[in-house]
Amino acid sequence: MRFALAVIIASVTALVSATPHRAHTRRGCAEADRFGVLTVSPTTVSPGDTLTIDADFNCAINWFSIKPEYTDYYIEVPVGNNGHEPDILLARRTLASGATSDSFTVEVPYAFTFNASYVVMLETTYPITGGNGAPYSVVGGVEAPIAISTASPHFAAAVLLLRDSVEL
Repeated sequence: MRFALAVIIASVTALVSATPHRAHTRRGCAEADRFGVLTVSPTTVSPGDTLTIDADFNCAINWFSIKPEYTDYYIEVPVGNNGHEPDILLARRTLASGATSDSFTVEVPYAFTFNASYVVMLETTYPITGGNGAPYSVVGGVEAPIAISTASPHFAAAVLLLRDSVEL
């Protein structure tokens, strides 16, 4: 009986010590982190302002084994808003070899936006293996909220110009 108990304890100890270290890391990774963790600053901008975008793919790469093929960053109207504005592509990027993060700045375009809440959307495209062994690409995304203020003089001038050119 003592021998069986010793074997069980030794087996459990061996199993626990053989568990990969990333099991502890997983506790810090949400399911959505497989598409990246997106941070945007500042969170209130006007057309022409500089937006800093940081995307962390540490959980995606090191826990979920997802290596982004490319990433698209958009400004989108949130679900439940007016829904009549098309997405604005800010950048299409590829992750550098060996990198687990992406960081860049971009100018907020002078698009026709309203004083409203928007989101910066990160769409991550990555390959997976199909049932026949052939790879195909899938897309998943995460978002970060921003507010766009159109109270800039450039926007006001554009609105006045547009108003003057429209026949009533």
